[in-house]
Amino acid sequence: MTASPTVRRRRLAAELRRLRAAVDVTQQQAATHLGCTQAKIGRFETAKRVPSPGDVSALMDFYAVDDDQRARLADLARDARKRGWWHSYSDVLPEWYETYVGLEAEASSMRTYESDAVPGLLQTREYAHAITSSTLVRPDESEVARRVELRLRRQHRITGENPLELWAVIGEAALRRRVGGTGVLRRQLTHLLEMSEREHVTVQVMPLDAGAHPAQAGPFVILGYAHHADPDLVYLETHAGGMYLDKEVELSHYTAMMDHLRAHALNQRASSRIIDEHRGEL
Repeated sequence: MTASPTVRRRRLAAELRRLRAAVDVTQQQAATHLGCTQAKIGRFETAKRVPSPGDVSALMDFYAVDDDQRARLADLARDARKRGWWHSYSDVLPEWYETYVGLEAEASSMRTYESDAVPGLLQTREYAHAITSSTLVRPDESEVARRVELRLRRQHRITGENPLELWAVIGEAALRRRVGGTGVLRRQLTHLLEMSEREHVTVQVMPLDAGAHPAQAGPFVILGYAHHADPDLVYLETHAGGMYLDKEVELSHYTAMMDHLRAHALNQRASSRIIDEHRGEL
């Protein structure tokens, strides 16, 4: 599992909020002590900006933090300022998606629903190239190649050491949609079957005849973390950007939705059978 600076930044932001609240200090008071704007403190506490070691030290003085906590937060601040492997793809990686890749890099589990496509972590190179080419408004071959390379590197989270636990519910339409043509889809379905045999990967198919269900609004991802200081979060993606939900009521809603999908989708054996059937029809 990669130690992610994105996750460290999120953890540092939560710690800064908690410590300020513990001493009953407002953001404006903290900003006055630091000689900056309240907005800057707000960006620190929402992980939109990484504070410098000097800023962290000054805030720790103001919050009267003990030596043990100070050392831990100093380490967090240093780790949060490092660069992850995905930063080398910044030429094709929008800032909002860079955040997602960083969050995914240290997740211990992923629960996801996809209605019309195979989830990215389970895609073949051919399938990823075809779907990336079709979803970009003005596809450039070099950009498509870089995006595909990034997607394949992300797949180390399920093929490398300490893989995350992946549970994917996939709409049956994804098994029929001939992304890249018949041969590409056939090989993709073969790969999907092979990946579903891994102990830490679960694939369920939501059949077309299952009727309406709570996730009709669209795909989502729930990322879980092993460290108690890193709360789970929900990720929603649109063409305009990504949305991150981590409030308890939001997490409860999507967790219940995922439980519903898992209960009403085909079980693993039946899912493998229908994937194989669709492959045989190609």
